[in-house]
Amino acid sequence: MHTVIVYESMYGDTREIAEAIAEGIHQADPRAAVDCLPVAKADTETTRSADLLVVGGPTHMHGMSSGLSRRMAVAAEAHKQDREPAAAEARETAEGPGLRAWFHDLPQAGSGACAAAFDTRVDMPRAGGAANGIARRLSSHHYEMVAEPEGFIVEDNDGPLRTGELARARAWGAGLV
Repeated sequence: MHTVIVYESMYGDTREIAEAIAEGIHQADPRAAVDCLPVAKADTETTRSADLLVVGGPTHMHGMSSGLSRRMAVAAEAHKQDREPAAAEARETAEGPGLRAWFHDLPQAGSGACAAAFDTRVDMPRAGGAANGIARRLSSHHYEMVAEPEGFIVEDNDGPLRTGELARARAWGAGLV
């Protein structure tokens, strides 16, 4: 089985969740081939080769990120002290295509293509989530969803991840196999 995990991450939390999902898939099936890629490096050939495509991103303004929300995140990060690694990742992501643009270039899936969607989000009333929008876009590209969209919790808008979320992501990844 070949799994491709495509993620967008501003502060590293979504990347950490994507990597934990990859670990979970490997734990469930040690022979599985797993590619875990930032959205800017996920080309159509890589996604076409996947038996399972897992896509995730951060929640911005109640849903999937946009060019505007990524630029706002970079501006907010620039004002914080001692966050240079996160600021660098945020700048790189903001300059890249983002999931919305990536979906425009995603080819229609062939018969039997499977997918799953996840996001990172804060745990607040009416905070929303990106995973449902990601799942809708995957479905519109004719992917069969193998799991309900999943949200992983960050403690603040820019993290850190809530204790236990990496273990939960590994378990979710294992359940996808």
